Amino acid sequence: MNEHPYIDSPIKSHTDMATDTDINTNESAVTDAETSDTNTKHIRIINTFMKRRTHMNKHAEQALTDPKFAQYLVNNSVGDGNLEGIHDLHALFADSPNGRDAPLTLEIGFGLGDSFIEMAAAEPTRNFVGIEVHEPGIGKCAYMAGSQGLTNVKIINGDAIQLLKQLPENHLDRIQLYFPDPWQKKRHHKRRFVSPERMALVTRSLKQGGWFHTATDWEHYAFWMLDVLDNFAGLTNQAGYGNFTPRPDFRPMTKFERRGLNSGHKVWDLIYTKD
Repeated sequence: MNEHPYIDSPIKSHTDMATDTDINTNESAVTDAETSDTNTKHIRIINTFMKRRTHMNKHAEQALTDPKFAQYLVNNSVGDGNLEGIHDLHALFADSPNGRDAPLTLEIGFGLGDSFIEMAAAEPTRNFVGIEVHEPGIGKCAYMAGSQGLTNVKIINGDAIQLLKQLPENHLDRIQLYFPDPWQKKRHHKRRFVSPERMALVTRSLKQGGWFHTATDWEHYAFWMLDVLDNFAGLTNQAGYGNFTPRPDFRPMTKFERRGLNSGHKVWDLIYTKD
């Protein structure tokens, strides 16, 4: 992997910029089991997220306990998510107005869900599934979906890598990963979500012509992702080899992103299509 020097200081991480009542926990809700020997008894688990304690406001708490929000919560919303039996995300919408045949987007690590819900509201004929490990984000996202009366949203608590392993091949129209943990220290780079091993699962889950869309505010990670994805067989850079994608209008700009841009920092988007 080529190392790319920093040109600009990256935007301060979202969790560092947040307050107790407004915290963005947009981490990648994933883990990955990796081992160099398939006969090894003890498989080392490499986390690509860090589950932090965050404040839960009254709306998030209400959504996790009030039955009227239960329609949005696919599995247990508190503690470690149990993904047993979740093998078909389209089936989650069988009784919804869109039905199970509508285009389907999976967002990995939606944080508090502001942009996720904004996207779902903007495309009511597309179904959206979000997966997250932080209970305050799960609750707030469900509360916003219920407050807006959305029928095209489902929320899963748990490990996105495990979920991708359980899904059929060619299952999803889009997978999006916005502002994942950059794992800045070199010894932690193995924890970054975008790696050849993890992208094999992402690509497997996408339909032909489906998209993987990611964005980051850390320059080193941006060029890391560009290098991995441009050289990954089965994916094509929509902006052309070696290029980043101008921020698309359909990805909402968060207040943290806007604050960083106003301070002269940058954000990098990448969109890849499955061949």
